[in-house]
Amino acid sequence: MTENHFVPDALRPVNRGNGRFTASRTIVALMLREMSTRYGDSPGGYLWTLLEPVGAIIVLSLAFSLIVIAPPLGNSFPLFYATGFLPFTFYQSLSLAVASIIGFSRPLLMYPRVTWMDALLARLLLNTLTSVMVAFIIISGIFAIEDTPGVLRLGHILLAIFELILLSVGIGAMNCVISGLYPVWSQIWGIASRPLFLASGVFFIYDSMAPVAQKVLWYNPLMHISGTIRSGFYINYEPQYISHTYVIGVGLVLLSFGLLLMGRFHRDILNR
Repeated sequence: MTENHFVPDALRPVNRGNGRFTASRTIVALMLREMSTRYGDSPGGYLWTLLEPVGAIIVLSLAFSLIVIAPPLGNSFPLFYATGFLPFTFYQSLSLAVASIIGFSRPLLMYPRVTWMDALLARLLLNTLTSVMVAFIIISGIFAIEDTPGVLRLGHILLAIFELILLSVGIGAMNCVISGLYPVWSQIWGIASRPLFLASGVFFIYDSMAPVAQKVLWYNPLMHISGTIRSGFYINYEPQYISHTYVIGVGLVLLSFGLLLMGRFHRDILNR
């Protein structure tokens, strides 16, 4: 596609300048390029990034309000499903973005000034800022429209965001290498990860599940993260199953192996 060959001036090789400043300028240029290619050519641009989760939350709220009298926590269907759906879409969008950094930025990575780490950081920053902005607007709208308590535990929310970033980048980096070396992996991972939407606490809370299901789903880090997010919004919700050590440990292992493999095989993937 033609947009992949657009090279901002900041990405052109230069012979002087502070290395740290040059890297920062490269990352910003990559972010601007992605904003232009992803949102600039589509009707509504960033508006669709907001409307899609809003539509999904409204549909979930209406559907489940016809089945049950009240959500598992609190009295607001939109808030309950927003605190499950938004973290999952954060994970999904960021992990997919990191997994495709080489394919998306392949022409630019041929420049000596542009590295795979620049591309990773650009996508990390852009997707994180976008997801946090969308979540803030949606949650603020729910608080403004519905009679919901406004007491938040920001420490829990920020910790969950950190865990989401760690896990998403780790999984994304691993998938980037594996799918780059073995393209069929993209299809395999897509099929294998589909049940995550049902198994990550979007529709329910861990505490209400059968013991057999709890034993299995405890090993899903996203289940711990959704519980942490909800404990930040529901002041009386204190889930006992959450292990931050487990979630951060899994994230660090995946991230470490992902970055090591990226450093070792990114040239092989580029030259394919």
